[in-house]
Amino acid sequence: MSPRGVTTPDVRERLFAAAEQVLERDGPGALTSRAITAEAGCAKGLLHAHFRGLDEFVAELVLDRFGRVARHADELRGRAGQGTVAENLLGIALALLSSAGPTVAGLALARPVASAHIREALVGGAPGFDTVQDAITDYLDAERRGGRIAERADTAAAALALVGTVHHLLMTGTHDRERARERAGQLVVLLDAALRNGPGGIAG
Repeated sequence: MSPRGVTTPDVRERLFAAAEQVLERDGPGALTSRAITAEAGCAKGLLHAHFRGLDEFVAELVLDRFGRVARHADELRGRAGQGTVAENLLGIALALLSSAGPTVAGLALARPVASAHIREALVGGAPGFDTVQDAITDYLDAERRGGRIAERADTAAAALALVGTVHHLLMTGTHDRERARERAGQLVVLLDAALRNGPGGIAG
């Protein structure tokens, strides 16, 4: 997915941010290259000068946001012993929810060409949900070694539950952000209890 010409990070982010604003305000049906460049205050042809059409643009937007949250997750590894486990897990859950956003994720699903580009990039090693899941598992393993969660806590299952739930919230098009945040918070409470009590012990 190499864009034509030379793409500077400033231009990419300017267009990406503009697309998110259009989606948030007007919905997926309003997303056109002209609407994006108008929102960004750029020349009409700028998007097509850097991307091979709107499908590639949408795919690159999703991948860029996945990369952003993957970097956030990587920083989580260094937070073992800081704050609380629940706070740290909630932070990464909310970062995931906001990284591509339900509307952007839903848009990618509705555009088969964009979805194919995303799958190809992920298979090729681009950071995605698996990258985040691995980082969460590593963080929880460190917390277990530090004694802040149970020795028998299933860290891999907890990471999968967290990432899988957020993935579900994104892919089912939950546009109510407050509701999505609330549901993520409820899951974190359950995971925190399970991690502290070990296998089979949420209510301990």
